[in-house]
Amino acid sequence: MNPTTFEVAATAASLDEVQDRFGAWWDALGIDDVRLRFSLETALAEVAANIVEHTTRADQATGRRYTVHLEATERSLTAELTDNGLPVDIDLAAVTMADVEQESGRGLALAIAALDRLEHRHEHGHNVWTLACDR
Repeated sequence: MNPTTFEVAATAASLDEVQDRFGAWWDALGIDDVRLRFSLETALAEVAANIVEHTTRADQATGRRYTVHLEATERSLTAELTDNGLPVDIDLAAVTMADVEQESGRGLALAIAALDRLEHRHEHGHNVWTLACDR
């Protein structure tokens, strides 16, 4: 059902484009479930922001990009983000919410809370994030 794929630069400016393209894709689906939209959109925004932050802070290489693939089936809605940045070494089972006093560290915890499934793997020189909400 109406898959879409696009690529963007791993820069802060890409975050608005990701949200705009998600909104257009969602609107074309015709699904009237605000909770489902909010869950997937929130997680997508948080993971995309982590990709951008990791690239600009830890990697600092120019030309880093990421691809977003959005797909809806009768059973689930998924977003897959693939980036060409440095490998991310993360144990998603160990992610916890940051303390209130901390300025960052909530993104992945929010994504995990919003989704039915969040997975990360590194393959063929790419980080691959899979976000899924069951319908």
